[in-house]
Amino acid sequence: MFKPLPLFIGLRYTAAKRRNHFISFTSLISLIGLVLGVMVLIIVLSVMNGFDRELKQRILGMVPHAKITKVYGTISDWESLIQQMEDSPRVISAAPFNNTQGMLTSNGRVQPVAIYGVAPDYEQKVSIVNDHMRAGKLADLKPGQFDIVLGDIVARRLGAQVGDKVTLVLPDASVNPAGVFPRMKRFNVVGIFEVGAELDSSLAIIHFQDAAKLLRIKEGVQGIRLKMVDLFTAREDVGKLANTLHDRYYYSDWTRTHGSLFQAIQMEKTMIGLLLTLIVAVAAFNIVSTLVMVVTDKQSDIAILRTFGASTKTIMGIFIVQGSVIGVSGTLLGVILGVLVGANVPEIVDWIERTFEIQFLSGDVYFIDYLPSQLQWSDVGIITVAALSLSFLATLYPAYRASRTQPAEALRYE
Repeated sequence: MFKPLPLFIGLRYTAAKRRNHFISFTSLISLIGLVLGVMVLIIVLSVMNGFDRELKQRILGMVPHAKITKVYGTISDWESLIQQMEDSPRVISAAPFNNTQGMLTSNGRVQPVAIYGVAPDYEQKVSIVNDHMRAGKLADLKPGQFDIVLGDIVARRLGAQVGDKVTLVLPDASVNPAGVFPRMKRFNVVGIFEVGAELDSSLAIIHFQDAAKLLRIKEGVQGIRLKMVDLFTAREDVGKLANTLHDRYYYSDWTRTHGSLFQAIQMEKTMIGLLLTLIVAVAAFNIVSTLVMVVTDKQSDIAILRTFGASTKTIMGIFIVQGSVIGVSGTLLGVILGVLVGANVPEIVDWIERTFEIQFLSGDVYFIDYLPSQLQWSDVGIITVAALSLSFLATLYPAYRASRTQPAEALRYE
């Protein structure tokens, strides 16, 4: 079968045993370095993609994509406003809310929380909280009964379970003849949610009518929460919607409360990707030293080929093939291992945690308590092309140096 001469000799040199075992050792080190570099780059970017996905699904599934509040007073005709918002093609659904802050006390413990008043029927359309109820359900919130749903971490810190009572202390005071006293209200715990994010430690949910009583709102609600079609155009979309309303409304979106978190994740992904690409570059350019030693070791063979009429292009092709074999083999092995590990990071980390009884991420410290992963084939493709390109570039100088070998000089002392 016909084979081009550079390919035939290059593959034969690659498979042949070395007279100098150190060259074989450096070739192996170059290969392993490239495998590890590509594998680690795929795994780390998969984990960063996983964090980005969890942020979108969990945190942005709980906090409003956008919200509209009146500049002065409350929204009395909130039902008609919700219908108007949902008629927009940029809005999926809408729900009313009242919110405030306070401290919950139970069993001698105190926990600061954000109190979010919702309409259960509407809230299920804009929030994922009902899908992450550990006990009870959102529909258990009944107006006038002062029921409350707690985040899992809030409940644990207060030592509260479903059926217990907790006391809410509001950040204002009531004055009576006996003096000034903080405003307090007893609530019945009817549910506990766990979304695996920081909101588990800072959020409590009550019925919006109960929240209105606490806030002394006579009618209406404080604002309307919107679930948008496109998260990344939420600011522009909600601005256009607010401008179509007759009264003066203030609008905001998720980028004001959690935008910096997403920007930090994207910046970290970019910087880590750049740093790990440099590691791949270092591994790829180890091929340079390996091929330089091979060229030195094969001086007499190169000289003989030149005397038989091999051109400089043929000699360059031989060593480009030999270096490319290392680059292609290392890259493919790295991609295979990286894809296998990157796609199964949560299971691997879970096994390590159970086997060695350690925990990498604590839900009390981080916004999630496990290591997520999302393998994106676009990242794999970019990494593969980058690694192959760097490996090919690393072969050019040694191949050029081999092509400049002078037969007379190389064979003088043979």
